[in-house]
Amino acid sequence: MHNTQGIVLRSVKYGDTSLITTIFTSLYGVQPFMVQGVRSVKASRNRSGLLQPGMLLDMVVYHQPMKNMQRMREYQPAVIYQSILQDVIKNSVALFSVEVLLRLLPDSAPLPDLFDFAFDYFSILDKTPQRQVANFPLFFMINCSRELGFDLKGSYSEETPHLNLQEGGYTHNSPALAPFMTDDDCRMLSRLMETNSYETLEHTEMGAATRMRLTEWYIAFLQRHSQHMGNIRSLQVLQAILH
Repeated sequence: MHNTQGIVLRSVKYGDTSLITTIFTSLYGVQPFMVQGVRSVKASRNRSGLLQPGMLLDMVVYHQPMKNMQRMREYQPAVIYQSILQDVIKNSVALFSVEVLLRLLPDSAPLPDLFDFAFDYFSILDKTPQRQVANFPLFFMINCSRELGFDLKGSYSEETPHLNLQEGGYTHNSPALAPFMTDDDCRMLSRLMETNSYETLEHTEMGAATRMRLTEWYIAFLQRHSQHMGNIRSLQVLQAILH
């Protein structure tokens, strides 16, 4: 048995009373867990609620590397959310961020630095005033891709003013293929890439249309340059909420 923390990424009903839950753990990376009896009539209502996407857990687990399914002995909230579960905007940001992790992360690969960043991110999202969270999804994608080793190359300058999706960064020559970005968008994304604190992020002013263009561009960048990224189903909900 081992003590580890986890971020719930997905839970799927199994049988009449159980769940198969995918969790990003601090010790073992992404792992599937069979949680038996959690949906039974006798089970506490709060127990299955702890396994919804985005929940932060303290766990005691049985880990056997050769098995496809792991088991949990105990789990409890590592952070008790005060607003994410009730606030529609924060909840949409959280679910989008969870889906980004689910698409990007490889199975069974320990990524302690990325785990620590993501754990803090959800904790800070819960505490941040609603009006200041609109830039969180972009900030999350930028930092996740950086931790996974496929960050954008370069930054905005007079010598490299263009964002080139095919080359994966800022270039001197304008891209030959769409999507094309305006100078203002290129500057703003470069500014976000240089942001290293939530306080700075919260005071970065950006219009909703600009934010959505940059979000869509960055998703396209991740789809092109990572191995696992697919379509983000929660993007349309996020777009509607943030507009």
